[in-house]
Amino acid sequence: MQHFYFDTLIIGSGLAGFTLALHLAPHKKIGLITKQTLYDSASGWAQGGIAAALSREDSPTKHIHDTLIAGAGLCDETITRYVAENAPRAIQWLIDQGVSFTRDQNSETGYHLTQEGGHSVRRVIHNEDATGKAIQQTLIENIAAHPNITVFEQHIAIDLITSDKLPGHHDTKNKCCLGAYILDKKNDKIHTFTAHNTVLATGGANKVYLYTTSPDTATGGGIAMGWRAGCRVANMEFIQFHPTCLYHPHAKSFLISEAVRGEGGLLKLPSGECFMSRHDKRAELAPRDVVARAIDFEMKKRGLDCVYLDISHKPADFLIKHFPTIYSQCLKFGIDITREPIPVVPAAHYTCGGIVTNQNGKTDLDNLYAIGETAHTGLHGANRLASNSLLECLVFAQAASKDILNQPPIPAVKLPKWDESRVTDADEEIVISHNWDELRHFMWSYVGIVRTTKRLQRAQHRIKLLHEEINEYYANFRVTSDLLELRNLVDTADLIIQSAMLRHESRGLHFSKDYPHTLPYAKNTILKK
Repeated sequence: MQHFYFDTLIIGSGLAGFTLALHLAPHKKIGLITKQTLYDSASGWAQGGIAAALSREDSPTKHIHDTLIAGAGLCDETITRYVAENAPRAIQWLIDQGVSFTRDQNSETGYHLTQEGGHSVRRVIHNEDATGKAIQQTLIENIAAHPNITVFEQHIAIDLITSDKLPGHHDTKNKCCLGAYILDKKNDKIHTFTAHNTVLATGGANKVYLYTTSPDTATGGGIAMGWRAGCRVANMEFIQFHPTCLYHPHAKSFLISEAVRGEGGLLKLPSGECFMSRHDKRAELAPRDVVARAIDFEMKKRGLDCVYLDISHKPADFLIKHFPTIYSQCLKFGIDITREPIPVVPAAHYTCGGIVTNQNGKTDLDNLYAIGETAHTGLHGANRLASNSLLECLVFAQAASKDILNQPPIPAVKLPKWDESRVTDADEEIVISHNWDELRHFMWSYVGIVRTTKRLQRAQHRIKLLHEEINEYYANFRVTSDLLELRNLVDTADLIIQSAMLRHESRGLHFSKDYPHTLPYAKNTILKK
């Protein structure tokens, strides 16, 4: 077991973590923790792009307006304005880092801007249909070249270390974060990381559901650790289900970008009949929650396994140029998007709620920050506007970096080592995989796109039993990566269920058959231990 000391410890390696690390590195020693490799994050899977008012027909005011409409009354207007006004600057920072975006010589900006559901104009800057991958590749190269950033791959955080847990310290009102215990997955050793500031940038919790567009890393670790340490958590009932995930027995979590509908893709029944106009006047360009519920309705009403997204009426060379990743990936499964429609289903895509933070990414605990999908900033409200997610990562990482750099230095604290003297090796790890499967199935069935009070009560009963079993397992056996991820998933699932049961209305991404109407006032769901 080793003890590491850093100025800033960043847990998570998506766009939020990368951006913060690169902003702090000229001045601070950074420890960057990633569960797998630097290439494994939801940011790298992002296809569509980043929303920003870059053209003359657009403005931050229009961007704010579209964000507020999508957020169904729950967006923080001050935060939304802050993000929209800082969006062009965030894009320029990426360009300065060396990120290339798709060019358009006929555009006033020099870049191709696409339009996605919920946007009133074309404002999404992108790199073909693999924007996240292009950004990721560039920033990883810059991180690898910086001497002040130390990367720890195949490491997973266990829990935050807070001041009230130190010997002789019992002040729970003014506690602060001092670092974290981290499991090295390569040799099963648990190390102590001390830091002046700790940042949770672990992404969302979408692997809590059976079907998701997110990678295996999206297990809610940051949200769960922040909650266990005493942070408030907000709006966890708002889980965004992306309307169009590729439906194929051998395709795992492959997203069909929002931009396909933005460029004219039509949603159809197996008969070839279009159906979106029956659900919303904006048809295919309605926000994601509307489209996801429409697809869910049509599938359940007609007993369908999927619906179809058809853009084959566009020229083949246009599709291959604009959607090369989607074209090649679908072709691997025998689907030629230039000639036939794509079978799609909704899937859990984005966690709109998270750890409560302020405009600088600060949480309720001193020295602890949360940024990216892990955080609840107030930007997304009850439903995230398409392509605002990568933007949020950039803007709040930059804000957090300024706040951290403005803090006076504090002396490092000697923290206790991890104590596993009273535990043994697990006798049956099959328990973990069984519980994982059970959790994802009942969350999909009972806490999915359309909810009822009875379904939520059933889920709450099952989560209570799982909690007891996992906590007993955690207390008696040595920790493993699988156990830690299951523990975090159970905690975040519990937060989703609690939040959903407290909201007695339908708003944004939360739709309840028992409370189908939207209340005249909008209120955040805030959970506190």
